[in-house]
Amino acid sequence: MQSHILSIILFTPLVGALVLLFVPKENKDAIRWIANLFALGGFLISLPLVPMFWTQRFEPGFKFLEGTPNNWIPSIGAGYNLGIDGISFLLIMLTTLLGWISILSSWTAIEIRVKEYYVWFLVLQTGMLGVFMALDFFLFFVFWEAMLVPMYLLIGIWGGPRKLYAAIKFFLYTLLGSVLMLLGILFLYFHHHTLTNVFTFSIPELYKTAPLIPFHTAIWLFAAFFVGFAIKVPMFPFHTWLPDAHVEAPTAGSVILAGVLLKMGTYGFVRFSLPFFPAVVSHPRVQNWVIGLSLVGIIYGALVSLMQKDMKKLVAYSSVSHLGFCTLGIFTLNSAGLTGSVLQQINHGISTGALFLIVGILYERRHTREIAEYGGISTVMPVYATIAMIMFLSSMGLPLLNGFVGEFTILQGAFTANWKWAAWATPGVVLAAAYLLWLYQRVFFGTVTNPKNEQLHDLTPREILTFVPLIVMALWIGLYPKPFFQILEQPVKQIVQTIHDNSSANAPAYVLVAPPSYQQAPAVVGPNVAGPKAGPNSAVPKASN
Repeated sequence: MQSHILSIILFTPLVGALVLLFVPKENKDAIRWIANLFALGGFLISLPLVPMFWTQRFEPGFKFLEGTPNNWIPSIGAGYNLGIDGISFLLIMLTTLLGWISILSSWTAIEIRVKEYYVWFLVLQTGMLGVFMALDFFLFFVFWEAMLVPMYLLIGIWGGPRKLYAAIKFFLYTLLGSVLMLLGILFLYFHHHTLTNVFTFSIPELYKTAPLIPFHTAIWLFAAFFVGFAIKVPMFPFHTWLPDAHVEAPTAGSVILAGVLLKMGTYGFVRFSLPFFPAVVSHPRVQNWVIGLSLVGIIYGALVSLMQKDMKKLVAYSSVSHLGFCTLGIFTLNSAGLTGSVLQQINHGISTGALFLIVGILYERRHTREIAEYGGISTVMPVYATIAMIMFLSSMGLPLLNGFVGEFTILQGAFTANWKWAAWATPGVVLAAAYLLWLYQRVFFGTVTNPKNEQLHDLTPREILTFVPLIVMALWIGLYPKPFFQILEQPVKQIVQTIHDNSSANAPAYVLVAPPSYQQAPAVVGPNVAGPKAGPNSAVPKASN
């Protein structure tokens, strides 16, 4: 099992989708049971990966490798290559957990076209897992695009009143970023062939030659990847598709969108932007620009959340603020910031996923998300109010809960890099407490003034079950985060070392605007990069004015 554990985890949801194709669409209960069993099965099958990975957590490089380079489509050098490190391991576990919770939460929420809904949700699950497992750029791009269609359909068919507008906006934004990223992938592909005379999409192989790209070319490649990943995060000012998509998506769609899909952007930064373009990301002007956008996103997202009248839109804008912390941590380019960023990505999936479930439960009972429609809910739904309080405190970063650990580590990394970055980011923590506590006060405290809320029933056992794993994880990370730091230690160390060895301090002294006349661009290769050494006769392309 260990030699093919990743493929088993990857294709379990897809098998469930294929099984559902043979179930009559009229038999809705059978469809629900089968979909939930395969979603739960996907999570249970991923659990053996935990002890397997734990024994190898300090070993460098990718683990559980499957396939060989160029073994899928040899004519173009594409291979079915899978492998994970500590970063992708945590994201895979988050995906299998939230996938099961999302499908379980859909039991009573989806009543039309039930069969198609669960089929597309399971296909989406496979696409997301493939993104985090792929070690071949061609395979990665296939999974990246494969999850786009199911999410578009989930919003466009089972969404709210403005579902088509939100779905098309989501699709166009993401497709634009994907096209730019594809151009960047093709450049890396042909650049590798120029240096080695080998056509391959293997990510570990491209790691060796990507730092050899001249700085003036690498800056454009970084920009192409940056736009693709920034849209997916989404970073300010590429965030405008997110509130529409969240508000119109069904509850489970919002959970999986916030919990997993947004992490593909931050994962792309960590997996590709940093190790492929270390000289670019460490250039002071580039770093300051990206950090600046992150800080604007933190403050802007929090301030806009304070103004919202719709609970779901408030949580959506809070994601812009929280993901700003994640990108801030990534581009501090130090171990504390990177580790905190990845941990905060997991925390955001847990906390914000739970917040969307909380909003969805009220919406199922009342069919409105307007904050003014509620008040005094804790008196009629005490269990629900208790769980909501725990997850609100988790999201705002209260000590002893998961959000605090991630935000504190990010701020530590930011302060180490530049104390002003930490100073500008800190108000985001205060504002998060403001909009979340104010939301809780308006919805849960006081007396029940709306007669429609007097007969609301508390959580059912199925609904409680969707929250239990999230509460357990929030408390575990908040009280004892050491295992998570150990899992992230080795991959973060390798990335930081790569950046240090190939930093802009060792790069050609190019400026970003109006560059001078270039001669042969010297290669940027550190002692730990096993790529070909550049010399006077190396095949590095010449730059032109």
